[in-house]
Amino acid sequence: MKSKRLLWMVFCFMSLPALAQNNQFKSLGNLETFDMNAGVLNLFTSYGTARVTAYDSGIIRVRIAMEDFTEPFSYAVIMSPQEPVIEFEENAGKLILSTTLIRLEINKYPLRFAFYTLSGELLNADDPALGTSWLGTEVTTCKSLQAGERFLGLGEKTGNLDRFGSAYINWNTDNPHYGPHDDPLYVSIPFYIGLHSNLAYGIFLDNSYKSLFNFGAGTQRFSSFSAVDGEMDYYFIHQPDVKGIIKDYTALTGRMPMPPLYALGYQQCRWSYYPEREVIDVVENFRFRKIPLDVIYLDIHYMDDYKIFTWHPTRFPEPAKMIDKLKKMGVHTTVIVDPGIKIEKSYAAFEEGLKQDVFIRYPDSALYSAQVWPGWCAFPDFSKPTARKWWSNAFKALTDVGVDGFWNDMNEIASWGGGFTPNFITMDWEGHHSTYRQAKNVYGSLMARATFEGAREWMPNRRPFILTRAGFAGLQRHTALWTGDNQATDEHLMLGVRIINSLGLSGVAFSGVDVGGFSQNATPELFARWMSVGAFSPFFRSHSAIDTRQAEPWAFGENTEAICRNYISLRYKLMPYIYSVFHESSESGMPVNRSLAIDYTFDDAVYKPDFQHEYLFGPNLLVAPSESYKALTDVYLPQGQWYNFYTDEIYEGNTVATAASPVHRLPLFVKAGSAIPMQHLIQNTGERAGDTLYLHLYAGRENVKFEYYEDDGDSYDYQHGVFYSRDIIYDADAQSLTLGKVNGTYPSEFKKVIVVLHGFDDNLKFSVNGSFIATQKVSINLLDALNSEDALYKTTFNSQIEVKQTPALSLVRNSITIEWK
Repeated sequence: MKSKRLLWMVFCFMSLPALAQNNQFKSLGNLETFDMNAGVLNLFTSYGTARVTAYDSGIIRVRIAMEDFTEPFSYAVIMSPQEPVIEFEENAGKLILSTTLIRLEINKYPLRFAFYTLSGELLNADDPALGTSWLGTEVTTCKSLQAGERFLGLGEKTGNLDRFGSAYINWNTDNPHYGPHDDPLYVSIPFYIGLHSNLAYGIFLDNSYKSLFNFGAGTQRFSSFSAVDGEMDYYFIHQPDVKGIIKDYTALTGRMPMPPLYALGYQQCRWSYYPEREVIDVVENFRFRKIPLDVIYLDIHYMDDYKIFTWHPTRFPEPAKMIDKLKKMGVHTTVIVDPGIKIEKSYAAFEEGLKQDVFIRYPDSALYSAQVWPGWCAFPDFSKPTARKWWSNAFKALTDVGVDGFWNDMNEIASWGGGFTPNFITMDWEGHHSTYRQAKNVYGSLMARATFEGAREWMPNRRPFILTRAGFAGLQRHTALWTGDNQATDEHLMLGVRIINSLGLSGVAFSGVDVGGFSQNATPELFARWMSVGAFSPFFRSHSAIDTRQAEPWAFGENTEAICRNYISLRYKLMPYIYSVFHESSESGMPVNRSLAIDYTFDDAVYKPDFQHEYLFGPNLLVAPSESYKALTDVYLPQGQWYNFYTDEIYEGNTVATAASPVHRLPLFVKAGSAIPMQHLIQNTGERAGDTLYLHLYAGRENVKFEYYEDDGDSYDYQHGVFYSRDIIYDADAQSLTLGKVNGTYPSEFKKVIVVLHGFDDNLKFSVNGSFIATQKVSINLLDALNSEDALYKTTFNSQIEVKQTPALSLVRNSITIEWK
């Protein structure tokens, strides 16, 4: 007994130095050797190894490991190195690798990285002493703070637009009562944009372990990013502007495919609509009240005992007939799907999953289980290809009855007891084998991917709608995102705007909030204001909890109903503009909601707390959200000229304007020089809007180009050239409008164009084939009046011209060139 005790004491004593050493701070050491092979620079130091790869002219990857590198593998990055032109040189103290955009100087002693423009301006540099370091398995890179440096992005994060002075954790968390400063939330996107000295750069940390980003919180010396384990693997991005950085980041991690057109319409949700009769009643109410609607949701009560891929036998006895009836009313059905599979021997999904070995297990191979809605559940290992295939196959049961939208929830993973899933449960990790500690942050994205793949398989050549609550960088390739369980307060209204704008800066173009607030009861004024803001967001859905009041537009009284109808209807009139903006997002990664920091990056005013919520909806509409209790609000209008959307009053930029913001009027402005395509009002996107496209043209001093886009809104034929697109170009000097060459083979839905002119001379005449045509006054009704005395809802535009399909026309001074086929 004494010998065993002595042996144990000796073991502990011998372990102490090793333990101390393991927790000792160690930074990347001095360069000892290096080699350059096929464009990859390998660096070997006295402590640690680094590898540098130029992925493109504006993207350089830096990998740093304590010892050997792991096998290259990423769920986020889909881009392969593009083999850009590079130059490499060595001098006494440095290695220098240059692309056509970035000059990377690598200090040898110790190994440190500094990124410059080709003209020698410092973009970003390691802290000279700290650099990249380890504390046990935790790896951290410290970057020297630059004078006046700002930080944007990180996706779904609370706080200010400018992240300077704050720190954030990436660890997907179900937080059902989050506040305006809570962190973390449901999504982890370890990508940020740094700004200083009229320069911009981006850094994406491709590490799915729990990570921390510190932007000068508690220190004036450095910003940093760290992960509790794994490699330091980051991509440094530089372009002349923020747009270029977003474009490169989304080339790296992917962009959203075009969603189905109906998913851009208004969507109604509640926890929960049941039984079937209530679902039908809600939709019939929308149709009776002439409030446009495209999607209705079924929350957890549609299932039998909350079991995924089942229907409740009495609440929804004939789901196919109900869904068919909804489709005949122009409404699509989206159902909730959670990852928890009830452990029940008679339950087919559990039995099949067990047979195919798709569930997460403990290290001793026992089945991992946790409690959620159905009770004790098993959870698919979505990092296992066979599990994703099993999950995909299960969706046939839903698509066969007509479901075409799938709402992925509880995928952080969330469970009762606070969701404390053990870090050591095992994950397949595409055959590389890992644990939940590495997989937690990507679990939601992988579930959404499996859902998307299943829906695509069982909906041939039709675009499904996928929505997720949790995810990781790259989620935009498979799913839209909503920001989880918000609160019915003005504070959350404004917070949601900031989060959606931040997601847009982080590659997620298709996102939204629970309009009206999920928890608590909105006032009529708050609900009305939130609906007007929601009409100018990518994903537009109202959703409320089971213990709150009904939250349909008519549930708050006639005035609120009228305001909701007006702004939902306005969104449907703007659908040609909105769909074109989504197409731009799918091509370039540019968000739909665009923080003013994208176009006005170095204008200090856009970062002020009073103005940081403002954004461009697409390239041309400036939205200034305001709390529901404000009748007047200050709006910052950046450089250029801006039109009041409702009155055509013109404002010079770089100024603060006091805008009327009663609950029925959301402050909204149009950039001068813009062309905004609109259509007749429809009640769902499946209706035809007629053969007339309205093109609202706003006079200005700057040239503006807008790409107009159409396709069938449902299939993937657009990927094979079946689309209709053309540039709409406003030339300020020539005072001309040019409709460019048509691309694609899809026939436009429209046969004629009415150009509505704003800010032009009332006496303006157009030359059409050499003949001048006088303009005519026209009254355009954008928003219905609440009563006959309310003039705020009606706008008389200056003039119009209707031009049917004609040959190319010439514009000389006050004339116009139009061709539409």
